[in-house]
Amino acid sequence: MALFHQSSTFVTRVGVVAAVAATVGLSAIAGAVGLAVLSGTEATAATPQCATAGLVIWFDPVANGAAGTLYYDLELTNLSGHTCTLSGYPGVSAVNLQDQQIGSPASRNGPAHPPAVTLTPGSSATASLGYSDVVSSSCASVSAAGLRVYPPNQTSSKVVPFPFRACTHAGQLFLRVGPVGHYTLFP
Repeated sequence: MALFHQSSTFVTRVGVVAAVAATVGLSAIAGAVGLAVLSGTEATAATPQCATAGLVIWFDPVANGAAGTLYYDLELTNLSGHTCTLSGYPGVSAVNLQDQQIGSPASRNGPAHPPAVTLTPGSSATASLGYSDVVSSSCASVSAAGLRVYPPNQTSSKVVPFPFRACTHAGQLFLRVGPVGHYTLFP
């Protein structure tokens, strides 16, 4: 019976060592590409939030589509020259050529408290952006000139040029956004 107990302890120790090695290995890979996912508390204590002025905001115009909705990856790239964190959801809304908001801002789609993302200089975080291209007659659509994007927890924004049809009526949700991270939330 003692032999089995020792064998069981050995298996448990091997399992713990393997789990630690896997965690260290994943951390090393993330560090090698300039990425880290931390809890909100760890990220805030370790590094400052990414300021809008230090970010370039862009997206790939090639979309994936499903059932009347197009999905884009909205990218926030850190060009500040120092490491910073992003945590939460970007604010996104359609704007016209006069820089005025059109309709309602994007609704949020995802977890209530997403993890923070640490960005080294030159690295990017992604937020998935869904656009419903099915425009109903009740929405009074107009041409938008682009998207106003507020990085998470920031009060200044940047406009990303992108012409599309937008609903003018408040409450007509034609945009939705996921939290920043290193993943795609939508299909």
